[in-house]
Amino acid sequence: MNYLTDEKVVILGAAGAIGSNMLQAVLTMGLTSNVCGYDPFASGMEGTAEEIYHCAFPGARATWTSDINEALSGAKYIISSGGAPRKEGMTREDLLKGNAEIAAQLGKDIKANCPDLKLAVVIFNPADITGLTVLVHSGLAPSKVATLAALDSTRLQTALAQHFKVAQDEVTGCRTYGGHGEQMAVFASTAKVQGKPLLDLIGTDALPQAKWDEIRQHVCQGGKRIIQLRGRSSFQSPSHQSVLMVRSAISGEPYPWPAGVYVNSGEFQQIMMAMETTIGKDGVTYKVPSGTDQEMAALKESYGHLAKLRNEVVEMGILPPLDQWSSVNSNL
Repeated sequence: MNYLTDEKVVILGAAGAIGSNMLQAVLTMGLTSNVCGYDPFASGMEGTAEEIYHCAFPGARATWTSDINEALSGAKYIISSGGAPRKEGMTREDLLKGNAEIAAQLGKDIKANCPDLKLAVVIFNPADITGLTVLVHSGLAPSKVATLAALDSTRLQTALAQHFKVAQDEVTGCRTYGGHGEQMAVFASTAKVQGKPLLDLIGTDALPQAKWDEIRQHVCQGGKRIIQLRGRSSFQSPSHQSVLMVRSAISGEPYPWPAGVYVNSGEFQQIMMAMETTIGKDGVTYKVPSGTDQEMAALKESYGHLAKLRNEVVEMGILPPLDQWSSVNSNL
């Protein structure tokens, strides 16, 4: 089997449903022959590893450990799903304190074990805040840490395809920006259905305004709906999309969806949020999207919500005060 690289890819939280799917996807997609799974639940991690061995991937050198230092030593790429999962009735924000503490320790472990990391993808909720916390404590450059934000955009694409009864890939340009949560900014101005601008369809018989409002609300609560339907949070879609992000960093092949990225310019300061991004061999870069006045107002509102959560984590003592970040991470 031909792999894109033999550099070490580490999956954190690999005994869980998301992590074990990612471990398999890294090998199935041929990203690297050198993949390591980590989980503090040692027997569960060993069981996951045994399953991977039973897949018999040719040329694979899959390893596992419950020692975080061993896992991160020599790592070039990390995907971390290693926080507490969201359960029915919970918002992403309900996980804030415990998962922010996990993120802070992960950042410190990265600084100690793999300071030349090429990309860390953080996907445990609330991802914008946990990703930001990892970045601050890791010492990494902002281009080396990204968060999973694609699922909001793919949920928008799915909902529109189902409404118009067209193939999913015939709906293009679906974009949500800002926070990965119910305060996200859903952009209609970028989307097209079979080449027709979505803005030209909203408010017509094809897509009445009330139906568009319903779709937009459905997208904002897409993760909640999965929990209601399956009795647990999403795991197949975040596994797939996060591995695709790392594939883009390894291969340079464009990643087609927005990612969460560190933003510190203009109206958006010292925050991690979904922007229009490019992921490549040099990491993740971004540009601020343009949209209608209503869309840009929604983006600013989403930023305000994230800034409030960030400030709460500062008050908890998990993040240092904003004016001290550069003393913890010289790249900020």
